[in-house]
Amino acid sequence: MLSLSTVHIISIVLTLGLVTALGIYSMKKVQNASDFAVGGRNIGAPLVAGTIIGTLVGGSSTIGTAQLAFTSGFSAWWFTLGGGAACIILGVFLAKPLRESGASTVPGFLAEAYGQKARLLSSIFSSLGIFLMIIAQILSAIALITTVVDVEPIIAALVAIFLVISYVIFGGVWGTGLVGLLKAFLVYFSLLVAGITAYNLGGGLTGFRGTFPSFPWFSLFGRGVAVDLAAGFSLIVGVLSTQTYFQAMFSGRNVKAARQGAIISGLVIPPIGLAAIWVGMYMRSTYPDISPGMALPLFIIEYLPHTLGGVVLATLLISIVGTGAGLVLGVSTMLSQDIYKKLINPQTSERKVLQFTRLSIILVTLVTLVFVTGNINSLILEWGFLSMGLRGSTICLPLLGAIFLKGFIKPKAGVMAIGLAPTLTILWAIFGSKSIDPLYIGLLASLGILFFGSLISKE
Repeated sequence: MLSLSTVHIISIVLTLGLVTALGIYSMKKVQNASDFAVGGRNIGAPLVAGTIIGTLVGGSSTIGTAQLAFTSGFSAWWFTLGGGAACIILGVFLAKPLRESGASTVPGFLAEAYGQKARLLSSIFSSLGIFLMIIAQILSAIALITTVVDVEPIIAALVAIFLVISYVIFGGVWGTGLVGLLKAFLVYFSLLVAGITAYNLGGGLTGFRGTFPSFPWFSLFGRGVAVDLAAGFSLIVGVLSTQTYFQAMFSGRNVKAARQGAIISGLVIPPIGLAAIWVGMYMRSTYPDISPGMALPLFIIEYLPHTLGGVVLATLLISIVGTGAGLVLGVSTMLSQDIYKKLINPQTSERKVLQFTRLSIILVTLVTLVFVTGNINSLILEWGFLSMGLRGSTICLPLLGAIFLKGFIKPKAGVMAIGLAPTLTILWAIFGSKSIDPLYIGLLASLGILFFGSLISKE
């Protein structure tokens, strides 16, 4: 556990209080289920960017990047580079068809192309994949809280769950957008200060080059070309497979706002990773024996003024729970829009859909709490890998096929890919070789089913 001063604690509490208050304020923007899920389709580019950045920039972009830089140098940049590239792709190629579709969810979009079976299957597998990632985020939050404060893991879990709920339950996508904007500002300011401080303490580029050999420390492929390219590729697939990022596109005031929000996100995210890299490498040169995951939190406490340090530590926690909150909103929106409204109670009112969505947020977080308390010591990355495999194999290629290969991909092939590819992903994760990521098995299966299934289909 790190040693916090009273000033640290006060600034942490004030920062978390500000975020919670903003989440509650966002409730004023919500009158019905459409406002909650897609902001009444009236959100401008800044809030679109806030929603994307607020979800994408989590523990992996900050603590995780500094941790990997501590051991591998600049190859740690691939998480934020891949995330930035994915946002650019989202804005340039997908914003127009997504926004013009009138859909609220990815399963709803897929149902237009492949039928109602696609809606049900994609809702189930995509929700499961996102749920696994929520578990990973809460585990990350527990690790951070117990590192800086002397509390039991269950207390840390309850704090994280409370923050997740307060982030989105009041305002939905308005909450993720408004708090996401605040989070983006705080993360950018915090990491910029930390990165510049570490860069100067390390003697600038000359000092770092004198401490570390060019390879692997200053190479983007320090862990191997295949490994590092795969890291960037998996981030692109992850963004192009997750409800929350598409929800931001559906929420845009128009195509221009959706596109600009995604592109702004793509330009803003990579520098965050660069700042974290300088911190990680400086801590490697100064404290080579610490746990790599401690690099960023310890740097903040040791080298930043206490008031600012408390704000930065709170920001790191916000970055983690904000990602979890955005994912919770994505799952809850699919459950309410694609399962409850379309399949269980088609005649329901907008008010009841809104109530069901908020109830889903509470239920999803409580189920997460149950899973987390039973797996406190499980590996965060293991949950993340399985989540990526499920989301990627379910959504990515069927969605791209529905947009760019309308005349070729047949509905029956689309439904088969959405149902079989994630099933094979799960089976591979349980019984297959650990040397091959389940994501690649799922994507390969999805590609084969879409292509050959469309060739032989008589539709």
